[in-house]
Amino acid sequence: MGGWVRIHTAMFLIDDIFLAPLHGALWVFRQVAGAARQELEASEGAITAELSELYMMLETGRITEGEFNAREKELLDLLDEAQGQGPGSGGGGSEGGVGGDEREA
Repeated sequence: MGGWVRIHTAMFLIDDIFLAPLHGALWVFRQVAGAARQELEASEGAITAELSELYMMLETGRITEGEFNAREKELLDLLDEAQGQGPGSGGGGSEGGVGGDEREA
């Protein structure tokens, strides 16, 4: 019985040694995916903040409606692109869904 335990322990040790590079690569991929997700969220936040500022500029008369419409389209396109690249982008928010519906129609 002791030999059987020793063989299984050795097999688990060998499995761990052979699978260590795979576990390391998996850890790296998870770290890269997490960093990419954070970067996308940050860019979406920056675009949303710029949209808010753009609305304020229109309301205060610092830009014309034509300038507003052109810049708003650019920002909404950027936001749609950023949301389209993210994991689980189907549940993006009401802004992305509305913008996408308008272009498909």
